[in-house]
Amino acid sequence: MNIYVGNLSYETTEDELREAFGAFGQVDAARIIVDRMTNRSRGFGFVEMPERTEALEAIDKMDGADLGGRTLRVNEARPREQRGPNRDYRPRYE
Repeated sequence: MNIYVGNLSYETTEDELREAFGAFGQVDAARIIVDRMTNRSRGFGFVEMPERTEALEAIDKMDGADLGGRTLRVNEARPREQRGPNRDYRPRYE
């Protein structure tokens, strides 16, 4: 199950995220999303746990928990919506 973890401290590492969720079971992956331009954390990430029951317990216990001085927002990740062409986009130069 893919878990969304929001309101992360910019200093939180993927290892710290893996360790925090590892208390509830096996963690296959822990990713913190970074800004492509600055390579700085965007303050959210994802944790992948293979066992649904363990993942649901982690969501229940970690939502509202403190990590790195921040109160986490944790829930089941939703799939990204398909992005169509941006109708408001106009090229800067023609």
